[in-house]
Amino acid sequence: MSLLQSSCRVAFAALLHDLGKFHERTGQPVNGDLAALTTLYRYSHAAHTGGMWDVVEKYAPDLLRGDVAPFSGRTSGADITDSMANAAAAHHKPGTLLQWIIATADRAASGFERTKFDEYNADAEGETPQHKNRFQARMISLFEQIKINAQAPVGQFKHAYPLRALGPEAIFPDKRAVIEPNENKTAQAEYAALWEQFLQALESIPKSHRSNWPLWLDHFDSAWLTFTQAIPSATNRGVVPDVSLYDHSKAVAALAAALWRWHEETGNTGADALAKLSDSERPDWDEQKLLLIQGDFFGIQNFIFAQGAQTQKHAHKLLRGRSFQVALLAEMAALKLLETLQLPSTSQIINAAGKFLIVAPNTPSAREAVETCRRSFDQWCLQHTYGEISVGIASTSASCNDLRSDRFRTLTQKLFGALDVAKHRRFDLCGNTAAVRDVSFADGPCDYHGRYPADCAAEGDKSASCALSRDQIVIGEALTKHARLLVLNTADSFKKPLDLDYFGYRLIFVNEADASGHYGKLAEQGELVRAWDFDLPDKNGTCFHGYARRFVNSYVPIWDENEKKDDPAYKRLSQEDLGDTSPGKLKTLHSIAAGSNNEIALVTLKGDIDNLGALFQSGLAEPTFARWASLSRQVNAFFALWLPWYCAHGENRRFRNTYTVFAGGDDFFLIGPWESTLELAGAMRKAFARYVVRDDITFSLGAVMTQPKIPARQLAVAAESGLNAAKQHYGKNAVSLWGVTVGWAEWRTLMKERRDALERLISEAGGLSTGFIYNLLLLSDQAERDDPKRDDRRPEDALWRSRLAYRCARLPKNQQMVGKALARECGEALKQYRGAYRLPVSVLLYRQRQ
Repeated sequence: MSLLQSSCRVAFAALLHDLGKFHERTGQPVNGDLAALTTLYRYSHAAHTGGMWDVVEKYAPDLLRGDVAPFSGRTSGADITDSMANAAAAHHKPGTLLQWIIATADRAASGFERTKFDEYNADAEGETPQHKNRFQARMISLFEQIKINAQAPVGQFKHAYPLRALGPEAIFPDKRAVIEPNENKTAQAEYAALWEQFLQALESIPKSHRSNWPLWLDHFDSAWLTFTQAIPSATNRGVVPDVSLYDHSKAVAALAAALWRWHEETGNTGADALAKLSDSERPDWDEQKLLLIQGDFFGIQNFIFAQGAQTQKHAHKLLRGRSFQVALLAEMAALKLLETLQLPSTSQIINAAGKFLIVAPNTPSAREAVETCRRSFDQWCLQHTYGEISVGIASTSASCNDLRSDRFRTLTQKLFGALDVAKHRRFDLCGNTAAVRDVSFADGPCDYHGRYPADCAAEGDKSASCALSRDQIVIGEALTKHARLLVLNTADSFKKPLDLDYFGYRLIFVNEADASGHYGKLAEQGELVRAWDFDLPDKNGTCFHGYARRFVNSYVPIWDENEKKDDPAYKRLSQEDLGDTSPGKLKTLHSIAAGSNNEIALVTLKGDIDNLGALFQSGLAEPTFARWASLSRQVNAFFALWLPWYCAHGENRRFRNTYTVFAGGDDFFLIGPWESTLELAGAMRKAFARYVVRDDITFSLGAVMTQPKIPARQLAVAAESGLNAAKQHYGKNAVSLWGVTVGWAEWRTLMKERRDALERLISEAGGLSTGFIYNLLLLSDQAERDDPKRDDRRPEDALWRSRLAYRCARLPKNQQMVGKALARECGEALKQYRGAYRLPVSVLLYRQRQ
């Protein structure tokens, strides 16, 4: 029996244990006798799981013939009590070991204590606390449930998510009065439409991939995410429906696979094991059956913004390639762990910004697999990055009782602590360190990364390079042409893979036609390990196209056929700075900066969510495994899903020249034309407040304005300094630019209302000299020093008022009325905002410069 194949089947059964909740709410009849199925499975939604199983089954790997272990097949004469459909549907009325494993995973994922689960079980199809039934109830915002401080109100239940497929706009909640239908017919019609879309999506998964369980299940997992991310998992009375059907069922799938593997590998599969699982006192819930494995990438910023290059050639491709490569390495590390553990993709619960969490069985073989992978990761990072980056792995054992809501916070603290230890033990210095001790620079340093040795000497006009840099250039170019990434366990003769193997896998970028042709045969032969769709959602926000989706691709500006390449702004650039302007080619940083048609400058934004660790560790009053995973996924979705799509398609493509170097997890790094990127910062903050439906979950931002020739490393350092100023000097929920740090409320007022007012007065005056605007900057400095709170205040600093009045009074006679209005507007703004008035004044100054 293949442990990986069997683990996939257990995970699939657990993933669909609540399939019936999806179908029942469509109002459509179930296949079979509903009364008989309800008697068999206890509740109507479980009856729908059993009755609709064969509808989904026809899109899955063959479950009728051949090996379906550990379940019973449905061939003639077989006992179907332990069929996959029964194991999935019987979670409220389990009888066999496999059924009890899925039922136990269901309870543990929800964090139930025994008495609380019994209450839930007794009212599994009741109404929500707000008296919406299971058809009308929509998923409540989890962010509304987070308690920031003792005084903060929680549990308002004012916002819910639209019942739509996953998409950049569908992840935003709205007021419940808008979202929730008031009668069943409309509510069921929404479910019915979503159900039909789900079945159509399953049809789009390549049929040739059905013979490969791990590959197919990864595709299915993305389809399940797409169409169940907004379906509330629980709508019974007394339970707040704030966890999606996807997040709950994914947690159940991960736990069920791990629990089954623990029982299988430890030999606990007999009557005694069944008796313990079914005992109402749960005598084995303190057994450490689970191993929670965390992964994190360390050294990401130094890796992406590497310095020491001898050439600026391909600089934009290298930056793009390094950013994607970091996300790629995290994906490959998680995949390597899953395959070594012989677990499916559904066992990976968290996957965001280089961090992941895998649920495994707590067995000697699993712990050995973790150590094997740890050594493998260390050697790869030493050999190819010389220790610049590393993969930190931390494992923590846990029991089902540790997942109870009253104990889960203690478990998360252990997880955070274990990962922190791994961060400070990046490499085993007693292990094999030959890769960094015996380094040869026979071909000189890599021209693209001055600290790595080249393995290819320069020839003609070619640069000396190392394999890692060559891959980064190829990746940077490939991301504009292809939408699929194939992960192979062998080199393919039809396409050239990347130079390096990535933890033992060969990677190939392909377009959609390639992926559905020759590679179907590789899937059938087992040589195709994964096929990932990393393309951005289209203009309409469609995410699923038949392949497993990975939200690892940021947005990068490219030349299109409608671009006005004869624009005077571009003519100011040399051909080298402008780069290749053919449609589909990456735009250089110079061409991005010139696109603003005045000052050729860039603005770099670096930001992250404030106090995120505290939100995860103590924000939820009743934390559970599914809630924790849901919160992580939703935080990541704003930056990894919405933000790149918004840059590509939002606001009439206003921000199409902003480059999202990385965006995911809780942080982001953007580079773009100075003025539109400053506008984007405000738009992001506004959208984030709408996303979290409150003002006290915030992010801070450091911004820096530079010329495009400044190396990326210096941009990162300067933006990081600004971010530190926003967090440390202001107290977070702030933005720093041009040496000025303000809160977001002040930013909105200064960069919109005050800027517009000043701009309008300048326009009414028929335009003012650059000298006048520059003088406003000097007055801002004086007003800043004139602050009564400052100890170094000087009497002469108070002269800013008279100097402002003098400058305005000296305007020509035909501008005297405007001069008085200017004196009044600027005087009020300087008195209120002092040095922060530099922000709108600087914007207008840069607009005027040519």
